[in-house]
Amino acid sequence: MATFTERMAPVLVLWLAVCLSGTWAVDRGNFKTCDQSSFCKRQRALKPGESPYRALLETMELTNTRLTLQLINDNNKVRLLLELYRLQGNITRVKINELKPLKPRYEVPDVLVREPPTEPLSVLSQDENGVVLSLGAESQRVIVSARPFRLDIMEGHDVLMSLNSRGLLAFEHLRMRKDTFSYKVTSTVASVWDNIKRVFSSQAEPEAENKEEADSANQAETAKEEEEKVEEGMWEETFKSHSDSKPNGPSAVSLDFSLPGVEHVYGIPEHADTLRLKTTDNGDPYRLYNLDVFQYELYNPMALYGAVPVMLAHNTKRTTGIFWLNAAETWVDISSNTAGKTVFGKMLDYVQGSSETPQTDVRWISESGIIDVFLMLGPTPKDVFSQYASLTGTQSFPPLSSLGYHQCRWNYNDQEDVRSVDAGFDEHDIPYDFIWLDIEHTDGKRYFTWDPHKFATPKEMLQGLLEKKRKMVAIVDPHIKVDSNYKIHNEIRSRGFYVKNKDGGDYEGWCWPGSAGYPDFTRADMRAWWASMFAYDQYEGTMENLYTWNDMNEPSVFNGPEVTMHKDAMHGSWEHREVHNLYGLYVHRATAEGLIQRSGGVERPFVLTRAFFAGSQRYGAVWTGDNAAEWDHLKISIPMCLSLGLVGISFCGADVGGFFKSPSSELLVRWYQTGAYQPFFRAHAHLDTPRREPWLFGPENTALIREAVRQRYTFLPYWYQLFYQAYRTGEPVMRPLWVEYPQDPATFAVDDEFLIGRDLLAHPVTEEGSRGVTAYLPGKDEFWFDIHTFQKHNGAQNLYIPVTMSSIPVFQRGGSIIPRKLRVRRSSTCMENDPYTLFVALNTRRSAEGELYIDDGHTFNYEKKEFIHRKLSFANNVLSSVNLAPDAQFTTKSWVERVVILGASKPGKITLKTADGEESQLDFEFDASMSVLTIRKPGMNAGEDWKITLK
Repeated sequence: MATFTERMAPVLVLWLAVCLSGTWAVDRGNFKTCDQSSFCKRQRALKPGESPYRALLETMELTNTRLTLQLINDNNKVRLLLELYRLQGNITRVKINELKPLKPRYEVPDVLVREPPTEPLSVLSQDENGVVLSLGAESQRVIVSARPFRLDIMEGHDVLMSLNSRGLLAFEHLRMRKDTFSYKVTSTVASVWDNIKRVFSSQAEPEAENKEEADSANQAETAKEEEEKVEEGMWEETFKSHSDSKPNGPSAVSLDFSLPGVEHVYGIPEHADTLRLKTTDNGDPYRLYNLDVFQYELYNPMALYGAVPVMLAHNTKRTTGIFWLNAAETWVDISSNTAGKTVFGKMLDYVQGSSETPQTDVRWISESGIIDVFLMLGPTPKDVFSQYASLTGTQSFPPLSSLGYHQCRWNYNDQEDVRSVDAGFDEHDIPYDFIWLDIEHTDGKRYFTWDPHKFATPKEMLQGLLEKKRKMVAIVDPHIKVDSNYKIHNEIRSRGFYVKNKDGGDYEGWCWPGSAGYPDFTRADMRAWWASMFAYDQYEGTMENLYTWNDMNEPSVFNGPEVTMHKDAMHGSWEHREVHNLYGLYVHRATAEGLIQRSGGVERPFVLTRAFFAGSQRYGAVWTGDNAAEWDHLKISIPMCLSLGLVGISFCGADVGGFFKSPSSELLVRWYQTGAYQPFFRAHAHLDTPRREPWLFGPENTALIREAVRQRYTFLPYWYQLFYQAYRTGEPVMRPLWVEYPQDPATFAVDDEFLIGRDLLAHPVTEEGSRGVTAYLPGKDEFWFDIHTFQKHNGAQNLYIPVTMSSIPVFQRGGSIIPRKLRVRRSSTCMENDPYTLFVALNTRRSAEGELYIDDGHTFNYEKKEFIHRKLSFANNVLSSVNLAPDAQFTTKSWVERVVILGASKPGKITLKTADGEESQLDFEFDASMSVLTIRKPGMNAGEDWKITLK
C-alpha cells in the first residue's frame, strides 16, 4: 500500500512546477475575498445606523482601577460586559466580552509585556442618558452614552475619537447549535405564540399595554430573523475543496471608530500598498491574516505574511493610535468624508463655506475572540510610539554585525560554493557580514541537520568564516518532516507537541519536506523544548557565528486552505482560528530564546522571521517576503518598511534585487543603493534565477554596488545608535517625514523618500532610466546638506536633483552631528576599533547636536551599564563631547580622526582641550566655495570628554 508521502509526491511535483515556472504571479483564487469569508460578508452587510446595544447604567461599578458596565442587545437580549481602564501614559483600554458566555472566549496572551498599569478613573457627572468620566490629563474625559451605547473621548471641546458612533458594534454570542428538527419545532411554537399574543393584544387595555406587547413581539420577530440568518452556513464553511467545521458556530466581533478632523491613517501592516491607507468603500477591506502569498500583487489590501493590528491617525494637531488586540482573521474597513475629493473640490468647499469637518471612519471585524482595544491618545507621534512600546515592548537591540550587508540565495550549493562566494567579496573589495543558507543545506529538508555530502564539515566552514570575522545564517522552518528516523520528529511526537487536527490526531500538512507536522508553539513547554534544540550539543555542527532564519511560519501548508493551516485544527482547547496570527511570533520567540540560551544568556541573537504580529519586534528582524525583480517592487519596499516601523518593527528590509525573476543591471544597482539605506540589508534570490553575486554584472556595475555597500558601512555607527534609541524608546529607525514634521501637510502622504532617524533624509532612485528625482526637503527653517557634495539646500522646498547611475540622493539635516567610520574593511567586526569622523552640519543658528553610542556590539552587557553614550554639541564655535551615562562603564580604542563642519566659517585657529586638561592647536583646511571646514587628526579618544574651540 502506498504511503501518504508516496501518494502526495505528484502533488508536490505539480506545486513545484507551478512555483518554478515562468508564470511568477499570485493566484488570487487561492485567497479569500471578504465575500468569501462568511463572517466578513455577514458583518459588512450591517450598515451604519441606530445601534441595538444599550448601556445598562444601573449595572455600572467603578473601582480604583476600572469601570464595568453591562450592555444589552435589544434585539436578542444578549448581555455583554464592558470594561474601561485608564492606563498610565495617556492610554485608554476598552474590553467587551459576553457577560455569561457558554464557554470562555479567547483572550490573546504573551503579546503585552506586562499587565498595563492603571490610573484612577473618576465620575464627573451622571444622569439617565450616560456618564462622564475624567481621564485626568488636560481636561480629557470619556462620555459613555446609554441609548444607543456609544463612547466618546474628548479633550476640551474636541472629540478625539468615538466608538460605536455609527452603530456597527457587533458581538456574535456563543450558542448551542440547533438541529433542523428542533429548529422547526421552535419556529412553529413561536409562530403559534405570536398568533395568541396578537389575539390578546387586540383586546388589551389601555393603549400603553398594546404598545408594550407590540414592542415585545417586534423584538421576538427580530431575534428570530437574526437567528435564521446566523444559522445559514455559519456552522460549516467551505472554500474551494476545504471544509471548516466551525464547532463553535458564529463568533465574530466588530466595532467602529470615528476620527474627527483626520484624513490620514497609517499602519496595519503587512500590505503591499501606499504608506497612507486608502479608503475601502469600493473594494475589499484591508485583511490581516498571515499567509504565504506567492509573488504578491501590489497596491491592494490582500493579506500578506504578517499582521500587526495597529493603526495611527494623524493631522496637524494630533497623532493617535488604535491597537486592536485580536489574533484571529481580521478585516479593516476605512471610509472618509473627503475621500475622492480633489484639491480643487476641497478649495471649493472652503470658498463656499462648507462646514463639514474631515473625518475618517474605521471598522475592525475579527472572526472570533473578544474586543480588546487600546486607544493611544498621543498627542505627538513620539508619544504614540512610547505608548505602544509600553504595551508590547520595543525593537530588540541587534548585534552590530547584523546591520551590515547579508548575502543570500536559495541556495548556495555546498561548502565549496560558500567558500568561493566568500572569497569573491574579498577579491572585489566588497564588505559583508553574513552569508546565508536556505533549505537545501539540510539533510532532506530535516531542520537542525546538514546535508552529509554537500555540507559534510559545517564547523570547518563556520570556522573559516569566523577567522575572517564573518557569520552565517541557516534556515530553520517550523514544519517538521514526518519520518520515524528523524530525531526532531520523534521527540515532538512522543511529547505530544504537535498541533492536533479536529479529530485529535497529529495535524499533518504538505510543505517542503513532503508530509510535515506542525509543532504547537502556543505551548510554553514546546517553546522551551524547541529553544533547547539550538544548544551546541543538540544542533550538531553549529558554532557561535551561526544564526537563524524562520521562514514559512504563517504557517505555510501547501495543501491547506489558503496555503495555511485549517482553522479547526486544535492548540490544546483552542482552535487555530483563535491563534492564527500569533503562530509566527511564537516561532520567532522560541528561536530567539534558543540562541540566547545556547550562549548562557550572554550573546544577543539574530533571527529573521517572515510571519509576525504585534510584539514581534522583541525577537528580531522581518523582511517583506517573496518580492519580484520589478521596479514597482523596489518602490513598494519603502512604504512597506515605513508602515512596519510605525507599529514598532524597525528591523525591516526587502530582498535586494527581487526574489523572483531576474533584475536588469540597472534595477539591481538601484536596489543596492536603496537597500543600503534601509534597516535590514540583504540580497536574496530564487532557486530558479541566474546567479547574481555583486561582481557578475561587469566591472562598472560592480563598482557601483561596491560604493553603495561601502556607504552603508561608513554609517554603521549612526545605524547602531538609532537601533539603541529604538530599543530604549520604541521610535522607528526608518521613519516617514511627517513623524518629524507633524505640522507640515506636504509630508503626510510622502512615501518615496524617508528619514533615517531624525538627521538623514534618503530619496533613492526607483524609476527606470531616471535622469532626475524631485525630493521634498521639509522644515521651513531647516538646511539640508548633500552628504556627497556638501551642497547646502533650504528646507520647505521640492528640490530637483539630476542623477546618474552613481547617484544616491541623501541629505544630512542642518543642526545634526553624525559619527561615521570611513575606513571600510571586509566586515563590521574588523572595523570595531577604527576611528570616527564626525560630520557636523550647522543650522540657521550655527549650532548642531548628535550622539555617539559604543558597546561591545554583540553581548547583553549593555544591560549591565557596559557602554559609552556621549552627547556631541556644537554651539558658540565650540564642539564638545559630554557623557550622557556617567554611571556606565566601558572603554574603546577608537578615536576621532577627523571633524568635518558643513556650513562653517573660516576660523583663525582651532584648539583642542582634552579631559586631562591638556590644550593643543589643530590643523585644518577650509573650502570657501562650499563653506566646509575639515579638522584633521584631533586624535582624542571617542569615549572621553573633550572640547574643540574655533577662534
